[in-house]
Order: sequence, then structure tokens, then C-alpha cells
Amino acid sequence: MFEFENERAELLEKIEDLLSRKRYAELRGLLIPLEAADIAVLCAGLDERVPLVFRLLPKEQAAEVFVELDSDEQELLIRSFSNTELKEVLDELYLDDTVDIVEEMPANVVKRILKHSDPEIRKSINEILKYPEDSAGSIMTTEFVDLKATMTVEDAFKRIRRTGPDKETINVCYVIDANRHLIGVLSIRTLLLAEEDDVIGDIMEQNFISVHTLDDQETTANALSKYDFLALPVVDTENRLVGIVTVDDAMDVLQEEATEDFEKMAAILPSDKPYLKTSVFETWKARTPWLLLLMLSATFTGIIMTHFENALMSCAILTSFIPMLSGTGGNSGTQASTAIIRALSLGEVHFSDTLRVLWKELRVSLMCGVCLAAANFVKMMLVDRWLLHNPSVTPMVALVVCSTLVGTVLCAKLVGCSLPILAEKLGFDPAVMASPFISTIVDALSLLIYFRFAISILGI
Repeated sequence: MFEFENERAELLEKIEDLLSRKRYAELRGLLIPLEAADIAVLCAGLDERVPLVFRLLPKEQAAEVFVELDSDEQELLIRSFSNTELKEVLDELYLDDTVDIVEEMPANVVKRILKHSDPEIRKSINEILKYPEDSAGSIMTTEFVDLKATMTVEDAFKRIRRTGPDKETINVCYVIDANRHLIGVLSIRTLLLAEEDDVIGDIMEQNFISVHTLDDQETTANALSKYDFLALPVVDTENRLVGIVTVDDAMDVLQEEATEDFEKMAAILPSDKPYLKTSVFETWKARTPWLLLLMLSATFTGIIMTHFENALMSCAILTSFIPMLSGTGGNSGTQASTAIIRALSLGEVHFSDTLRVLWKELRVSLMCGVCLAAANFVKMMLVDRWLLHNPSVTPMVALVVCSTLVGTVLCAKLVGCSLPILAEKLGFDPAVMASPFISTIVDALSLLIYFRFAISILGI
């Protein structure tokens, strides 16, 4: 991979040169040794020439590359395919990959895909599309190996050899009864080490983990990660096996969810398009609503400053420390919220842990606040008062600022750790309660604390 990253520009230049000279045999020889994902990356820089390059690849490799391409490039290829070419590609795709493509394509392209799919595949696609978005059922595949408990190991191998080539994975087989109820799982390793006349029901694992079709896809992906499974069986409400979720699909889900969380934490509406393929207008639409909301909510800061205008006028030096206090409070709240949002997404923290989290952050905030206050007091006395000869920075002013620092850090960390937990309890995404939102709240709180200390200590 690292070699490819270093040589990507050189490879793309070679491909363009061979295309311009119509040296298609050499180009085919250059592409075949590459991984499908690497070829897809190269295709991203070829624009309208992608169909030509795609047709040079062997059928199986072409299907693998097709899955790795962005939806825009897939649509370009589908529109350029003849009916025969489209059917050949679809026949090589696994069902879950076909479903993913159908979900991304416009209606006229979807109609053409379904028209040239086998009736059984079409039926399976329609069934999966009926499941709610972001559910385990929407990302599962129905291409798995199922066995009967009464089979012998020899019978099982015969079935795997007969049906396995069309399945997404044969590393794990699933044992079902006459009504397709899931009763056990069996790894290929167990089969290989067993005797040929052993009965499947005797050697299968009956204590297994499964998910339901309506379970959240992120929960399903986290289960695969937690238990180090290659695949996870998906059952319906009657415990009938309807599909499996494989580790490659789980990785895609986790990547999508992480990207979505990052966007929400930055106050951006989530987008399913790559950055460079998102138009300026779409980017504007994603960012503006949150910016408007945060701008309006920040007016509370102005109201607070207006209310304490007389205090500021009587001790103008206080104004110069407001940015430092607000920044420190925002940074402190962001630290706490980021840690808690991550812990919530990994299942390390739950609503029942709220008091433990608050108690921990209370102690951490006191230690951080006192440390920052001590350092700031020394800085104000040595730098502001002594080196810069600013007589307005008195020990009492420094006491106000340092006391506010302790109070601001304390409030910021408690707000930062509690809001994400509360959001999840109420059914919202905890990532919403991230840096911009918390900073706005902490700014208002830090000013209230600041002026209260100033009035109490300085008597203004």
C-alpha cells in the first residue's frame, strides 16, 4: 500500500501516456497486478476514460474494482455498459455490494440494474431494501453457507464445495433446522479437524452471538469488532436466519459513523460524499444552519457583557482577560466532551455511569483549574505588572482572573461530560454536543463567573 501511495502519480502518468498512444495491451499488463482498491483510486483521476480502462480488466477483477469505485464513477460505467456487460458485472457482485450500489444510484439507473439482475437476486435486493436505513438488515448479505444438524462432516464439505463459490464467505457456516431457525455455528477450522463421519449437531457451537434485522448497524459493527468475528448472523423476530454481516461491511459502517461524528462535532450537517466531490453549494448548506444557530446563541454573551457594562467601565483591565478565559473554558469543555463522546461510542460509558463520570471530571477540573490559576497568577505578576509595567494588574485583579479560571474549568468540564450523556439518553447523537455547542455555553458561564468574582472581590 505504501509503495502504491508513493508511486500513484507516476502510475497515473504512465496510464495516461499509454491511453494517449493506444497501447492497451501494455496498459492491461500494468493494471492486472494491482489491487482492486488501488485501481479504483487511479480511476478517480481518469474522468471520462474510466470505461475504457475498465473494459481492459479481466471479468472478476473488473467486478472487484467496480465495488471500490465512487458512486459517480459507478454511474458513469453503468450508463456506458451494454446490457450484456451490465449483466456480466452484476453476476460477479455479491448481493450486499449490489444493494449498496442500488442505494446510491438515481431511479433510472436502478431500474436498469434490476431489469438485468437474475430474478432471485432481484427478489433479495428488494427484500433488503425494505429494511430501515442504518439497520443490520440493510447491510447484511444473504449469501452464506447453511448446514443441517443431521449432516455428517463429509456431507457438509460436499455442500460447501457445491454452493461455496457463490457465497461471500465460507469461513463460518450456520446450522439451521427445518424452519430455518438458527441453532448453531461452525467454523471451517472445526470442520477440517473433525472426522468425516462426525455429525454436525455434535460438533457445532451452540453458544453463539447473533443480531436482529432491526438492530442498529453501528451496534452490529461494534459487536463484530468486540468479538473479533469475521461474520455475524442476522435473524428475524422468530430467530430465523436471514443473512450475515461480514467484517468488510462492518468496517465501512464504522468509517461512515466516525466521519458523521466528526462532522457533527465540527457543527456540520453530515454528508455521504467525499470532500472534493461535494459542491460549494452543498458544503454551504451543510455548514450554514449550525453557524446561524451558534451565532444567535452567542448573543447571550453580548447580553451578559451589556448587563455588566458598568463593572467593565470601572475596571477596564478586566476586558483584556475575557478572550483567555473564554478560550480556556472552551478548550476544557472540548477535552471532556471528546473523551465522553468517544467512550459512549465504544460502549465504555452509559447513562448509569453519570455520577461516576461527574465525580471524576470534578476532581480532574479542580486539579487543572488550580494548576492553570497558579501559572496565570505568576504570569500576571511577573509579565503584565513587572515586565510590561501595567499598574492596573493588581494582585486583587489577578485573584479575580485566577478564581474565574478555576470556576470556568470546573463548569466547562462538568458541562462537557454531562451534555453528551444526556443527549444519548434523550435519543440524540452525542456528537452534536461537541466543541462549538459547548464553547457557546461555556462562554456565557465564564462571563457570569468572571463578573460575579469581580463584583465580590473588587467591589465594583
